Amino acid sequence: MDALAGIGLKDEHALPLLEGAAAVDFLEIHAENYFVAGGPRLRRLERLRERLPLSLHGVGLSIGGEAPLDEAHLDALAALLQRFEPRWFSEHLAWSSHGGTWLNDLLPLPYDDTTLARVCEHIDRVQTRLRRPMLLENPSSYVAFESSTWDEGAFIAEVVRRTGCGALLDVNNAYVSGVNHGRDPWALIEALPAGAIGEIHLAGFAEDRDAAGDRLLIDHHGAPVDAAVWALYQRTLERLGPRPTLIERDNEVPALPVLAAEAAHARAAMRALGAALREAA
Repeated sequence: MDALAGIGLKDEHALPLLEGAAAVDFLEIHAENYFVAGGPRLRRLERLRERLPLSLHGVGLSIGGEAPLDEAHLDALAALLQRFEPRWFSEHLAWSSHGGTWLNDLLPLPYDDTTLARVCEHIDRVQTRLRRPMLLENPSSYVAFESSTWDEGAFIAEVVRRTGCGALLDVNNAYVSGVNHGRDPWALIEALPAGAIGEIHLAGFAEDRDAAGDRLLIDHHGAPVDAAVWALYQRTLERLGPRPTLIERDNEVPALPVLAAEAAHARAAMRALGAALREAA
């Protein structure tokens, strides 16, 4: 697989990306930001799409929600996919709506058989409507459910097996959740089927203390990728080989060259591994 390293598209970076040499290999957009019929944002994205591949990342389907999926939302996604033909489409293993109320958050799920059946049913509907496989992203979490009967990695692996979807491995989320719950983040990564992982996310976190004084990590996408996450990413590459890798930054967004440098770090790690594998062969 190619050693592609991308960044999330931000308005302040659009003009430098259009006018300068390609600093990154692909761009991620949040689908819901483009649910409009026309206007300058869509025209600008069309120009960027001529230069760089796109990854379309949804944040509002509520894959884990109890209610049926919003068909109007699916229709809007289908139109966006048809218009821009992104290389990847992904969503979160989370819920964000209940009883007709939409919440500005990606909330955790109990990993049990009831949730498993519901998530698989929703993913089947998404893939049927959109006529393409989706990637399912592991979430960051701060609480766990006593009712869970599956480990997170085994749960996602079973969803992949039942639905044929792919996985988006967020290494930062694996690390954040691992620290918050006192478990080894590698256990999640190792449990995921390697062949199903179509994209990797890297991001920064904030650190606090919980009520008991224990370390609490917050997935705020407002800092550079932490050294511990880079180390976990390197180990992940050694298991998977190169995979398209995105640097996420949604708060305290720096200038384009700063993000491009982080993407270059990921690209260099993938290329070095690829060279080592070729030499070993």
